[in-house]
Amino acid sequence: MREHGGNLDHARWHFGGRAEDWIDLSTGINRLPYPVGEIAAHHWQALPSRTEIEALHQAAQHAYRTDAPIVAMGGAQAVIQLLPQLAPRGRARILAPTYNEYAPVLSASGWEVEEASELDALVGANLAIVVNPNNPDGCRHAPKDLLALLPRVGHLVIDESFADAVPELSLASEAGRPGLLILRSFGKFYGLAGLRLGFAIGHAADIGRLAAASGPWPVSGAAIAIGCRALRDDAWAKATSARLAQDCVRLDEMAQGQRWRLVGGAPLFRLYETPDARAAQVMLARAEIWSRVFTQNPTWLRLGLPGAESEWTRLGKVLAR
Repeated sequence: MREHGGNLDHARWHFGGRAEDWIDLSTGINRLPYPVGEIAAHHWQALPSRTEIEALHQAAQHAYRTDAPIVAMGGAQAVIQLLPQLAPRGRARILAPTYNEYAPVLSASGWEVEEASELDALVGANLAIVVNPNNPDGCRHAPKDLLALLPRVGHLVIDESFADAVPELSLASEAGRPGLLILRSFGKFYGLAGLRLGFAIGHAADIGRLAAASGPWPVSGAAIAIGCRALRDDAWAKATSARLAQDCVRLDEMAQGQRWRLVGGAPLFRLYETPDARAAQVMLARAEIWSRVFTQNPTWLRLGLPGAESEWTRLGKVLAR
């Protein structure tokens, strides 16, 4: 399995403890999730109807401020798995370093995959991929710069999995343009990653192709019910975005006590330069706080944002030692 956050089994194997006692900050998942509420039995017992799936699509269009065609899937990862079918095999270029699933998925399907270090290096690709804001360093690209790239590539895929709290970065409103495909993750911002819900937004031809490949019931009845409710809750989204912005500042101030340098981040995670990230991870793990380190960069430590005040207190005590 490729290196990812959320590998709490690994933490428990090495440091012990019960899963419910750990604070998992190794992912960029909101630790104060959307309040799900009750789900009618119908959503567990019956196959999702076309009408219900369309209601979910409309709720997502509302949340993402677009009227472009959209399709729901089992998380943004499910869309990534289908990207090789978006166009005939050719050359894919990925703005890197970034989320590490794109390259192997495309390579396994016979695409020629290259990494690029700047936007201009993507020019000429049959498929160009940009994560905005980027994971793990939070690098951001202005929408106008991405749109300028669109006519210079075959397809441009923008992964906006961490864009909910920074909607000014989103190109969802432009996604009806030929060749542009936007990926959105529901689980991160809404803190419900286990629900497995995400969306692709794009030109009608591309969305039709992805919808056909994903089958008649791409998401569960529970995902539809919760998604419809959450995606239309503008007040919760606004309050959550404001809280996350404040929490980023709070975490950065804590990290300064360890003399960690902020490399970057998004509203759901921060990336720090440390003298020894593995040693920092062990220090935190002894207090049952899990973090993310990177094999290719031994000084990088990524932390998600704590949720409840008790989590902030525990993290603060460790970092104050």
